[in-house]
Amino acid sequence: MPATAEVLAEVPLFADLDPADLALLAERVDVVTIEEGETLFDYADPGDWMGIVLRGAVEMTVKTKTGESVFLELAERGDFFGEISLLDGGSRTAKASCCKTGEMIVVDRGDLDELLRMKPAAAMPLLKATGKRLRANAQLLRNTAAKNSYEVAEEQQNIIQRAADWVANFSGSLTFLIIHIIGFSIYIALNVGWFDFGNFDPFPFGLLTMAVSLEAIILSTLLLYSSNRQTARDRVRSDIEYDVNLKAELQIQHLHEKIDQIHAQILGRLDALDPKRRPPGAASVPQDMSG
Repeated sequence: MPATAEVLAEVPLFADLDPADLALLAERVDVVTIEEGETLFDYADPGDWMGIVLRGAVEMTVKTKTGESVFLELAERGDFFGEISLLDGGSRTAKASCCKTGEMIVVDRGDLDELLRMKPAAAMPLLKATGKRLRANAQLLRNTAAKNSYEVAEEQQNIIQRAADWVANFSGSLTFLIIHIIGFSIYIALNVGWFDFGNFDPFPFGLLTMAVSLEAIILSTLLLYSSNRQTARDRVRSDIEYDVNLKAELQIQHLHEKIDQIHAQILGRLDALDPKRRPPGAASVPQDMSG
């Protein structure tokens, strides 16, 4: 249905327009209903319009090379989306889905030209939104970089797990061995009758044997617990390595596609500059002459 000047006046992008300009623009743009779960446009779709949310909400997402859907932005009342493709004439760079039923204003390229003619300052909010998108994309690139598997495992640790790892590391050190040798030597010397004091645990040192047995049980349990956690860390590292290898493989494939496109464009331009370069009816892409 056609948009009214009163509806446009509620949108920040059009708020400063004169009533006459609002009435003129209202005759050009449309207000459409959007339903929850509806896909307004998808990645790589033609970008010949942008939307301005009047009611409801629109979620912007992008899918990574590994198939993960990453949230970009939530457009709510007064926010606009899809302006990048409208400005540069390219295809969509993200997916827009309605997550709350409402209404939106549809602005096509002709409507945008008319708006900028009536109000050149309206280009500033568009540029600001574009800069916001670029910042979001930069943040997305930083967050999708390969992670350190040990850092990921550390983030998932609790106090007990940290204590178990510390005990496991310390029990395998020379410091642990030296402390026990010195402690046992002092304990035995005090209980063999060399001094007038001591002798609280005479040979065969039953109390020492019990303490060492308890220590062995506790240490073996903590070592096994830490070993199980090491297996979990190795699994995390394997998952991260798989993701990295998959991303590298997909990026290489994407580069091959880009090179093929560039090669085809160069050959097309050469054919356009010199139609006699190849015989009539020959394929636009020459055969492989490497052999």
